[in-house]
Amino acid sequence: MDLVTSLGYEPTHTPHQIILIRLLIASVLGGLIGWERGSQAGTAGLRTHILVALAAALFTTLAFEIYQEAVEGGSNNSDPIRAIEAVTAGIAFLGAGAIFQQRRNVQGLTTGAGMWLAGAVGVSAALGYYIIAVVVAVFAVIVLAAMRAFSHRVVGAEKDKIGEGTEPQNDR
Repeated sequence: MDLVTSLGYEPTHTPHQIILIRLLIASVLGGLIGWERGSQAGTAGLRTHILVALAAALFTTLAFEIYQEAVEGGSNNSDPIRAIEAVTAGIAFLGAGAIFQQRRNVQGLTTGAGMWLAGAVGVSAALGYYIIAVVVAVFAVIVLAAMRAFSHRVVGAEKDKIGEGTEPQNDR
C-alpha cells in the first residue's frame, strides 16, 4: 500500500463497498427509467439514463468525500463543492454541444451523458479516488458496449410489437 500511497491514492471516508453499492443502485435505477423511456419512444434511452444516474451518483459521492476532508482538516470557511460545480457546468456545456436535433430525431444524448460521466471520473481521479474512478470507467464501457445490443434488442422488439412505422431509437 506504500507504493499506492506514494502515487497519491486517497482513502475514502465511506467504505469502497458502500460507494460501489450506491453507484450500482443508481445505475440500475437509472437503467429502469431509461428502459421505460426508450420503450415509450422517448429520445433518451437505457444507456443515456444509466450514464446520467451513474455520473450524478459519482458527483454526489465525491461531494460528500470532499466535505469530510474539509471538516477533518479543520476548515470552517472552505467550500470545496464549488470545484465540482464548476466542472459539472463545464461538462454540461460540452455535453449540450454534442446533442443536436433534426426533425424529431435527436442524436448525441449518450455522447453528452458519457462526457458528463467522464468529467465525474476525472474529478474522482484528481481527488485520488483511483479505485472508484477505475470501476466507474470500466462500468461505463460495459454499459456503452454491452447495453447497446441489449437495448436495441429489447426496446426494438417491443417497438416491433407496438406496430410498424415507429421511428427507431437514436441512443448513440
